[in-house]
Amino acid sequence: MRVPGRFYLSQQLMGTLEEGAVRQLANIATLPGICRNSLAMPDIHWGYGFPIGGVGAFTMDEGIISPGGVGFDINCGVRLITTPLQRSDLGQLKKVLQELYNTIPTGVGTKSCVTVSDHELNRIMTEGARWTIEEGYGTERDLLWCEEQGCIEGADISHVSQKARKRGRPQCGTLGSGNHFLEVQCVEEIFDPEAARTFGIETGQICIMIHCGSRGLGHQICTDHLKVLEGAAKKYRIPLADKQLACAPLTSPEGEAYLSAMACAANYAWANRQMITHLTREVLSRAFSLSTEDMPLVYDVTHNVAKIEEHVVDGTRTTLCVHRKGATRAFGPGSHDLPPGCDAIGQPVIIPGSMGSSSYLLRGTDGAMEKTFGSTCHGAGRVLSRSQAKKTISGDSLQESLGRSGITVLAPSAGSIAEEAPDAYKPSAEVVKVVHEAGISAKVARLNPIGVIKG
Repeated sequence: MRVPGRFYLSQQLMGTLEEGAVRQLANIATLPGICRNSLAMPDIHWGYGFPIGGVGAFTMDEGIISPGGVGFDINCGVRLITTPLQRSDLGQLKKVLQELYNTIPTGVGTKSCVTVSDHELNRIMTEGARWTIEEGYGTERDLLWCEEQGCIEGADISHVSQKARKRGRPQCGTLGSGNHFLEVQCVEEIFDPEAARTFGIETGQICIMIHCGSRGLGHQICTDHLKVLEGAAKKYRIPLADKQLACAPLTSPEGEAYLSAMACAANYAWANRQMITHLTREVLSRAFSLSTEDMPLVYDVTHNVAKIEEHVVDGTRTTLCVHRKGATRAFGPGSHDLPPGCDAIGQPVIIPGSMGSSSYLLRGTDGAMEKTFGSTCHGAGRVLSRSQAKKTISGDSLQESLGRSGITVLAPSAGSIAEEAPDAYKPSAEVVKVVHEAGISAKVARLNPIGVIKG
């Protein structure tokens, strides 16, 4: 290990810590150019290469880029939308939820209602959410309240294979499967009134949370470049503690090619979530006579990406490539790329729960900038694999139980409900408590699900 490994956990969560995930955290610390620490958030669990919840920052001159530090679902991320509705307005929630389910393509192999041309796909990969806005699927304000304004620079479509393009062309505007979801939520508790006002959040308010990523395009880009970087690690004589950490120097042709292809997938993901936002707004507009302006975006943030950022290291502002694998950016007050009016607050941070558990809105902090390269957790973190969850939990019974608790769940199958059961995850409240008390993000509001669409 070139640097120490550091992870954030409470005593209550120690029993969820997997030996394999800790080993992966140690493996990150062996990579060239790693800066200060390898890091893991309290949602840490075993993943491919990096543990999920892992963070690694690398210097530009000696450091590497690794797909295992980003994940297959590039720019899997979360966005939160507010409405003027209150819980009492949702008398026909099941009808509205069914309309959302019918409108937004959900599950494995689903296709968008808008199949884009090759030229349009090129624009999506290079312009991100900007393309959707120009096509009429949102407003300029949406871009301002989105990480990187919905587009990472440096995307180069020449590094995206035809197979990846073929997978991505019909999927922009689809929710996908796995842990992806759309939730109708109610704001139950405000912890920071000033930040809540800045973010447009109030108690009793109905909000929509969307969780999805770059779909087949991102998965294929990761698959394609992993093969190249496996060879590059040997070519540049980079010793790997785990072959899943296949990587290349940031300044190498192979490293630059992956970084630019990853940017294409990240931009696609932002366009995807923006398209789903538009479809959601259309459904709510018809049901409640709302305008787009009535349903503003609180924020959109990614948790599977590698980005070139500046951070202060040993008193010197340094350019780094920060890998966040199942970890969320949490830039504090005065940082670059904050939404309008957030300079004194920090960026919004969105931490989802799992169907029956609370989700949280937090804000970035100075502590995150000092300790974790502006990073925090991304969710609750699994304690059961999907196959284990399906073996031990009945999806039908869970759906009925959640219904009795006032939570309506729609999904393609009982199995897709079982594999994402709340019991398959760590308690979201405890995970958020850890990052709050560690000072790497600060609680603003707690939201409870009342309607869930699972991928």
